[in-house]
Amino acid sequence: MKNTTSYIEKNKDRFLSELVELLKIPSISADSAYKADVLRTAEAVKERLEQAGCDTVEICPTAGYPIVYGEKIINNDLPTVLVYGHYDVQPADPLELWDSAPFEPVIKTTELHPEGAIFARGACDDKGQMYMHVKALEFMTSTDQLPCNVKFMIEGEEEVGSVNLSTFVKENREKLSNDVILISDTGMIAKDTPSITTGLRGLSYVEVEVTGPNRDLHSGLYGGAVANPINVLTKMIASLHDENNHITIPGFYDKVEELSQDERAEMAKAPFSLDDYKKALDIDDVYGEAGYTTNERNSIRPTLDVNGIWGGYIGEGAKTVIASKAYAKISMRLVPGQEWEEITELFKNHFESIAPKAVKVKVKPHHGGQGYVTPTDNIGYQAAAKAYTDTFGKAPIPQRGGGSIPIVALFEKELDSKIILMGFGLDSDAIHSPNEHFGVFNYLKGIETIPLFYKYFTELSK
Repeated sequence: MKNTTSYIEKNKDRFLSELVELLKIPSISADSAYKADVLRTAEAVKERLEQAGCDTVEICPTAGYPIVYGEKIINNDLPTVLVYGHYDVQPADPLELWDSAPFEPVIKTTELHPEGAIFARGACDDKGQMYMHVKALEFMTSTDQLPCNVKFMIEGEEEVGSVNLSTFVKENREKLSNDVILISDTGMIAKDTPSITTGLRGLSYVEVEVTGPNRDLHSGLYGGAVANPINVLTKMIASLHDENNHITIPGFYDKVEELSQDERAEMAKAPFSLDDYKKALDIDDVYGEAGYTTNERNSIRPTLDVNGIWGGYIGEGAKTVIASKAYAKISMRLVPGQEWEEITELFKNHFESIAPKAVKVKVKPHHGGQGYVTPTDNIGYQAAAKAYTDTFGKAPIPQRGGGSIPIVALFEKELDSKIILMGFGLDSDAIHSPNEHFGVFNYLKGIETIPLFYKYFTELSK
């Protein structure tokens, strides 16, 4: 690729201002109050793809939020890259913990990002990383350097489980046909240490409800004589881990892939400072399943975490009450081999079985997805590795990721394509948290690196 860095430098301010405008729209898919904003974001993405050089762009309706599809086909004999991303974002709560308004983006310097970072909800996950691909296309089309065909599929429901994407993919296999799928919704080890995510964990997400008496009760008149659903729920949740932080659900580990000592040794070569990790999180020590390192716990091992818990009176002052109901939201990150629907059923059966007769329990499955592992010997991975090596001056490290992109396994099954996860975010970017941000360096480096993937993938496909 010629003149990539000069093109980026010339258009840097515009690239940043365009992303800022996109980040201003609160496209929160989980909250119906933001429906108009989510739809407005889809329109904005459509417009940006048209401006970047796509010949065809359409907003495809689904039973939920629409999918933005675009394409630039230059020659049917050339390979086709399908880019996936999402334009919806997580809720910004708790708002009081943000240093600046989540949908009023600001660029400010930090110790890690002296060149600046964009602070806003969705900056890294996934508007910033998705928009790198739009700007990479702009560079290739405006300089007549697009070496192959490209398609875009940008959805608006990733943060709520991609509930309608499966139907869209199954109904549009020909439209979405491709030779490789490229996704930037992951991260890399450090600004000076590129990496390619070669595995993702699956997900099972449930909500539980524990009901005791038919109404809230006076804790003096009834306390000690009637089951308190909040007390019961917390005991039930606590029992889901043993003293070694091993999950106690029968059958939970039956299909867990156990990596060999050699594979674990290779993982351990990735640079990692436990002291820096603890300092960044302001914790005195790490915590997790016995027998595994921090990087193993958050990538190759399954987990069970409470994401929210509520019930009873939480307003100002005191109200002595035994609540009628208590609730919790629980997510389980799964490793390749574990079937999310099977794990959901195992959880439901176990959780109902451990409830005392004094309460009633409901388990409501929300959504889930399979884990995924991509081989490092395919040409997609090799093309990505060559691209990172060119722009960073060093070969990327293959790394298992701890997060979940539930549709990745679906893509391979339905579209018969390998998925390459070229992420440019950092663990410190606070995705899903207050003060989410994305480094200016990372954003621009992505725009620089992505066109090289196209170049090398086309060359390796011959």
